[in-house]
Amino acid sequence: MPLVQIDALRAGPHRLEALGRAVHEALQETIGIPADDLFQILTSHDGTTGTLRHGTYFGIERDDDIVYVRITLRAGRTPQQKRALYRRIAELAEAYAGTEPRNVFVTLTENGPADWSLGEGQAQYAPE
Repeated sequence: MPLVQIDALRAGPHRLEALGRAVHEALQETIGIPADDLFQILTSHDGTTGTLRHGTYFGIERDDDIVYVRITLRAGRTPQQKRALYRRIAELAEAYAGTEPRNVFVTLTENGPADWSLGEGQAQYAPE
């Protein structure tokens, strides 16, 4: 049950959709989420009222095509699964949206079953 947030600079609806599809397919392939487990927040920043900043940390030359991908999910994936996820997101972002892998920045935040309510005011993963 990941929640995905994707931020890109001056991205039109087609690019945002392509990035969302890339991340969703990577999650399905690498950690086995179901196809209908699709919860995404896709945001384009116009560069004026909202923008994205980036540096050359770790010697990676990023530019204004940077895409920030934040994934919140329940804990339990191995480091190998996480590395496979990062790789596959970068591959599919390039294939679907033309985003170079150097511009794909991914962060995972893990939490527990009681940290989710999927609607109805219930904690579906941690019922009473």
